Amino acid sequence: MQLSIIVPTFNESPNIAELVRRIGAAVRGIDAEILFVDDSTDDTPAAVLEAAETAPLPVRLVHREASTGGLGGAVLEGFVLAEADACVVMDGDLQHPPETIRDLWERFGRGDVDLVVASRYVGGGTSGGLADRTRVLVSQAATAVTRAMFPIRLREVSDPMTGYFLIDRRAVDQAILQPRGFKILLEILARRTMRVAEVPFDFAPRHAGDSKASVRQGIHFLTQLTALRFGKMSVFALIGGLGAIANMAIVWALTQLGVGYVLAAVVGAEVTIIGNFLLLERFVFHDMRAAASAGWIRFAKSFTFNNVEALVRIPVMALLVETWHISAVLATGITLLVAFIVRFVFHSLVVYAPRKPGAAVTPVRRIVDEIDAQATSPGEL
Repeated sequence: MQLSIIVPTFNESPNIAELVRRIGAAVRGIDAEILFVDDSTDDTPAAVLEAAETAPLPVRLVHREASTGGLGGAVLEGFVLAEADACVVMDGDLQHPPETIRDLWERFGRGDVDLVVASRYVGGGTSGGLADRTRVLVSQAATAVTRAMFPIRLREVSDPMTGYFLIDRRAVDQAILQPRGFKILLEILARRTMRVAEVPFDFAPRHAGDSKASVRQGIHFLTQLTALRFGKMSVFALIGGLGAIANMAIVWALTQLGVGYVLAAVVGAEVTIIGNFLLLERFVFHDMRAAASAGWIRFAKSFTFNNVEALVRIPVMALLVETWHISAVLATGITLLVAFIVRFVFHSLVVYAPRKPGAAVTPVRRIVDEIDAQATSPGEL
């Protein structure tokens, strides 16, 4: 067996026959199988068995009585039961067009990667199947935050939120995976460095049935994301919290001395911007400094962004004070909280972005990098 196509399903009965037909056409000439790992409460198992009778390739069904680990757990169970080491993972609602399996297989066949991701955001890929503009924006925001949390592991992955990929199951260390929901690809990428390639695909409208997207799924995703990246994010939050406390303390002290709240906020912002950058360098992004731009460039990016952010945030704070009659200290705290995620995304994806591979390193750059390394190396206390 060359290829196992793992389809985790939950109440997808109306889609099964068309899915099997299109997969059969897409993999013609490849020794492949379809493995349904099913958690349904409807007649999906019966639909799978019926489609298997006339399918041009082997179709197997595993119906789980206990859906341990949700969709992610179903995929991992599929890896164990698959006949082939090369495994495609795809949804059962036809939003992942089966015709893309051929592209995934051909790219994987070059033999230089462990994982091929079907991406909506590379080449000619599209996300047209998302129901409305709101879902598009939510998807893009979730992708941006996810890549910001794992800027090194995901730097070559434009669509870590996709559920459509081909992977060599031998590259997956199932012992370290802790599937919590439906974003199994993110779990795999975050736990281990892999050789990754991407192919574009058009995210299609759902063929039949109801979408599984919900607020509950969103909470599951946020829980999974936080658990995967809790370390770096928590320290970033701690430093941001300390900066916020320092900022509010400065605003309070200056306003008590008779300084206007706007000027007090400006002074508080500048002091904490510099202090936060030094703490982020030492405790949060220390593992990314070597691959990023020089220290003075990182500082310039961070300082400029935070001042631009402050120019936006302070008028908003003034609006809260003047219009809603909120105290200056409380308004400062509210606006700092809103700015937290935006700052994290920018620092991960821009300030500490890895330099492009192959970029020429001039003698001056080597000297600057060496000075930067010495200046930012941990000291002895």
